[in-house]
Amino acid sequence: MKQNVLNTDLCGKVAVVTGAGGVLCSAFAKVLARAGAKVALLDRNFEAANGFAAEIVEEGGVAKAYACDVLDKDVCYAVADQVCRDLGPCDILLNGAGGNNPRATTDKEYFEVGDIEGETKSFFDLDKSGVEFVFNLNFIGTLIPTQAFARQMVDREGCNILNISSMNAYTPLTKIPAYSGAKAAVSNFTQWMAVHFSKVGIRVNAIAPGFFAGKQNHALLFNPDGSPTERTGKILAATPMGRFGDSEKELAGAVLFLLNNDAAGFITGVTLPIDGGFSAYSGV
Repeated sequence: MKQNVLNTDLCGKVAVVTGAGGVLCSAFAKVLARAGAKVALLDRNFEAANGFAAEIVEEGGVAKAYACDVLDKDVCYAVADQVCRDLGPCDILLNGAGGNNPRATTDKEYFEVGDIEGETKSFFDLDKSGVEFVFNLNFIGTLIPTQAFARQMVDREGCNILNISSMNAYTPLTKIPAYSGAKAAVSNFTQWMAVHFSKVGIRVNAIAPGFFAGKQNHALLFNPDGSPTERTGKILAATPMGRFGDSEKELAGAVLFLLNNDAAGFITGVTLPIDGGFSAYSGV
């Protein structure tokens, strides 16, 4: 196995990652495995999660994939029981399942007179079911897996829940009101759970990634010829460090730090921005 970027030793720990069939959370699963954890990769897309589990095993780690819909309580509870039988009780839960939906997104940043009657999808055209989907996926998709797996953590020292929030939780980005609101709910829920579980040995924190260039968002940030899009220009202008983040190092480092019970053992209820100063910059 490759070395992890911090001296965080997770040997003997069982880590569960939801949304592990995706680009970002599969990378988190690999980070946890490289730190020594046995990793359960959960995703609705079993084939994708299983492929990443195989890559971890090929590197010398321990990993197993599970088909899981984070919005189905019965399925989550059944998977939690199966993970416990296969790998042991959960020590670390990384709630990574989430995302946005075009039905909950406006076409324009600013509403203008005439948009109601035009073909532009404005605020007034946001689809109720689309907004519900986004809220459910991000918030309920954090709640239910936590209910399923935190049962195995209660009264066992050194257990951790790590949620994935977003820069949108601090200041909503244009066009994506449902996603921004849902991630704000995740940050708030992180604080609530940190207090709620503080007496039974469970720390609860979150990370709030800023802007990281990767395969999943390359088309939004760069034109076919490789030049930056208009949105990229705005992002970098509002990021004091003037660049995108490196997910392999800079997100991984934050995850390992917060899960390190020696280095971060007195940290709970925190949502850590990893954003190059984006959340601190007023624009002037």
